[in-house]
Amino acid sequence: MFHGSIPALVTPFKNGAVDEAAFAALVERQIAAGSAALVPVGTTGETSTLSTEEHKRVVSLCVEVAAGRVPVIAGAGSNSTDEAIDLVAHAKAAGADAALVVSPYYNNPNQDGLFEHFRAINDAVALPVVLYNVPSRTVVDLKPETVARLARLPNIVGIKDATGDMDRVSYHSALIGDEEQFVQLSGDDPSALGFLAMGGAGCISVTANVAPELCAAMHLAFEDGDLESARAIERRLINLHRAMFCSPSPGPAKYALSRMGLCGPEVRLPLTAPDAAAEAMIDAAMALAGLNT
Repeated sequence: MFHGSIPALVTPFKNGAVDEAAFAALVERQIAAGSAALVPVGTTGETSTLSTEEHKRVVSLCVEVAAGRVPVIAGAGSNSTDEAIDLVAHAKAAGADAALVVSPYYNNPNQDGLFEHFRAINDAVALPVVLYNVPSRTVVDLKPETVARLARLPNIVGIKDATGDMDRVSYHSALIGDEEQFVQLSGDDPSALGFLAMGGAGCISVTANVAPELCAAMHLAFEDGDLESARAIERRLINLHRAMFCSPSPGPAKYALSRMGLCGPEVRLPLTAPDAAAEAMIDAAMALAGLNT
C-alpha cells in the first residue's frame, strides 16, 4: 500500500504562524522529486505545538495540494484516545489516504492499554491506520506481539518503526504472516537501507525534507535490485542523516531548507534553532551530499 521514500514534512512558520504558501511549495517539490507519499503533521511537522485548528488545516492543505498524485498519510496521534479518534476522523473527511497514529505518550500505558487505544481508533473510523512506534519519544514500546494482535484488525495496515531495531522487521513478519500484507516502514533514516534489506517497504524520512531526490533514488535503486547504487547513494546521505539530529528535530531540517531558500528556519518553543556548531555540521553534510545552498 505504501512504499519508498516518504517525507515526514516540516511545518514552515513565518512570524509565528503556519506559512501556508511555503508548505504548499514544499509539497509540490516533494512530488516533483519522486517522493512516494507524504506525511503532514507528524513529529517532524511539530504537531505537538500546533493548535488543533492548525493541525487540521495543514492536513487539509496537504491533501488539497497533492490532489491525488501521491498518497497522504496524515499524522493523527494523541495521548488521548478521544482526541486521536477526532484527528483520524478529520483526516478521513479531508481526503487523506491513511492516518499515522503514534503510541500514546506520557500516559505510559501497558500493552493492553496500547491495544485498546488502537482498537478504539480502528472501530471508530474506517480509514487505514499506520501504527507509529517511537519509544525514545513516547516512553512506551509497542511490542511486536501487540503489533501482531493489532494487525488482525481491518483498518490497521502497517507500522512506522523508529526503534532502529531491524530484526523487528523479520519478527513482525514471522508473527503476522506475509499473507497479511502488513506494511513495515522505517522511521530511522540511518538504518533505512538495512530495514529494506530485512523486508521493509520504505521509510518515513526526516532527511527527505532536504534531499528528496536522493532519498527517492536510493529506494528506487533498491527496488530495482541495484544494491551497489543504493549503497553509493546512502554513503552520500549518511552524514546528512546524522546532521538532521545534531540539534532537536526539525530544527536542522528547517535550517537546511532555509539555506536553500525554501522556507524559514523558525521552530516553536520549547524547541530552539540549531547553534553555530550544529549549523556548521549541517552545512558540511549538505556539501557532502552535493546539495546546493
